[in-house]
Amino acid sequence: MPKQFDINEHMRAILIDWLIEVQYKFQLMDETLYLTVNLIDRFLSLYPIVRKKLQLVGVTAMLLACKYEEVSVPIVEDLILISDRAYNRKEVLDMERLMVNTLQFNMSVPTPYVFMRRFLKAAQSDKKLVLFAFFIMELCLVEYEMLNFPPSLLAASAIYTAQCTLSRFKFWSKSCEYYTGYTEELLLECSKRMVAFHQSAGSGKLTGVYRKYSMPKFGYAAKAEPASFLLNATL
Repeated sequence: MPKQFDINEHMRAILIDWLIEVQYKFQLMDETLYLTVNLIDRFLSLYPIVRKKLQLVGVTAMLLACKYEEVSVPIVEDLILISDRAYNRKEVLDMERLMVNTLQFNMSVPTPYVFMRRFLKAAQSDKKLVLFAFFIMELCLVEYEMLNFPPSLLAASAIYTAQCTLSRFKFWSKSCEYYTGYTEELLLECSKRMVAFHQSAGSGKLTGVYRKYSMPKFGYAAKAEPASFLLNATL
C-alpha cells in the first residue's frame, strides 16, 4: 500500500476478516463481498487514509457494492450500527462521495468471483468442490500478498487447490487448462500459498473465514485436511 502511511497490511486483514462476517450476518451475495474488497483495495491504492477512518472505508465500500449488486440494500443506519456507531450518517455519505469520485465511478470490474463461476463450470464441480474452492478464495481475500496475482489466476488456483485437497492427489484436467488458460505449472506457486493459508486458518486472531466455513451450511469445508503434499510438489 504505497499511498498509505498510517495503515498497514495487518490492519487491512482485520478489516476484510470483519467484513466477511458482516456479509454473512446481512446475508449478502458473494458478488457483493468480492466487489467490496476490490473497491477497498483500489481506493487505498489511490487515496491516503488515517487508521481511524479505515473501518469507515470498509462499510462505505460495502454500501457501494450493495447498491451495485443487491436487490435489497442495507440502509446506512444498519452499517453504522454494525460498526458500533463509530461513524455517523454524514461521515458515511461523505466517504461514499469521496470513494466514487476517486474511483471515477468505475464499479464494473472482473473480481475473482466472476472467474470462479465460469471455471467451476469447466471443472464440472459438485457442491463440495464449490464450497471448498470458495473457502480457499475467501482466505485469499484477507491476505494482501495475494493481490500480486491476477483475479483469473486466483480463481483457477483456488479450484486446482480444491481438487487436489478433495481428491488427495494433484489433478488438473485438460478441460480446466483449456477454459482457464492456465497450466498446472502456472498455478502451483499460488496454490502452495493457498495450502499454507488453509493450514493456519483455524489459528491466530483472524478466523472469520474458518468459522464461517466450519458451519453445516457450508459443508464443513474448512475441516478438510489441507493438501500439504502440494507444498513440496514440483513439475
